[in-house]
Amino acid sequence: MSELMTLQTAPALLAAAALLGYLLGSIPFGLLLTRMAGLGDVRKIGSGNIGATNVLRTGNKKLAAATLLGDALKGTVAVLLAAKLWGYEASLVAGFFAFIGHLFPVWLGFKGGKGVATYIGVLLGADWRIMLAFALIWLLCAFTTRYSSLSALVAMLVIPVALWILGPEKTALLVSLLSIISWWKHRENIARLIAGTESKIGKKG
Repeated sequence: MSELMTLQTAPALLAAAALLGYLLGSIPFGLLLTRMAGLGDVRKIGSGNIGATNVLRTGNKKLAAATLLGDALKGTVAVLLAAKLWGYEASLVAGFFAFIGHLFPVWLGFKGGKGVATYIGVLLGADWRIMLAFALIWLLCAFTTRYSSLSALVAMLVIPVALWILGPEKTALLVSLLSIISWWKHRENIARLIAGTESKIGKKG
């Protein structure tokens, strides 16, 4: 009887996890913080993105750091809260939809960021060791190239491959999906990297 009830309630629980993740992920910290600081609409400068890299182009490093933290932690909270309430698989669903919420927030006409910070936050919620590996790859690449986008792209390529080798498979699948979507969201950055016109870290505009 309990197994039957689990089968019947699982879809509803996964839907709840998806909703939880999406609502948390769609909080636009970059936009909210820049407006609260009197810097206007961050979408009207630089890349037009609401993420930390574009917030940095306002010249306010503390605000960019706060945006990075907020965008990351909403992914972490989504994963950890869903795990506590509904278990491992629900946590993966919540993490995925937190990422989707950041990319396509309903409050901003489904035009959000590119999801790197939230991606990192989801990794932290799933396994801090995965997040640490991602961060180390990003920092190494950023230090040598000064390109934030390239650093993220490299890390998002390496981490899924490592997870498919080391496991667990369901986490590897989640991270692979996040990476594929984020690479697609970075297609303009990829074009600029190829053309040599991509902005470097710390450079305005």
